[in-house]
Amino acid sequence: MPEVSWIAVLLCGLVTLLIGGLWYSPLLFAAVWQREAGLSDEALRSGSMPLRFGGAFVLGTLAGTVFALFIGTEMTIAQATAAGAAAGIAWVAASFGINYLFERRSLRLWLINGGYHAVQFTAFGAILGALQ
Repeated sequence: MPEVSWIAVLLCGLVTLLIGGLWYSPLLFAAVWQREAGLSDEALRSGSMPLRFGGAFVLGTLAGTVFALFIGTEMTIAQATAAGAAAGIAWVAASFGINYLFERRSLRLWLINGGYHAVQFTAFGAILGALQ
């Protein structure tokens, strides 16, 4: 198995929550995101918050692990950060875009959700580039 910094990977899981918490907060995009996604206040409060946040951490950690394996240990911080930005924009956001076109979701929702993952993977690259 290739070398992976598990501290960096766990930080990727944590940064998933931190960036998401800010990105989808009233300080940034909460109101527009909620409206464009068709989510009521009641829908956001229903269900298990620990399950949602725990699941997001696990999935962010999984994504960080696979991205760490993908970029390896030879990239500089700048290269890994650029690779993260490219993955977030060209793989994640672009893939969302394909779905959103067929689901007839709004450009605003795509920009918010795709933008979040572009920032998330850019941060992953910076973390992994610094600690791998």
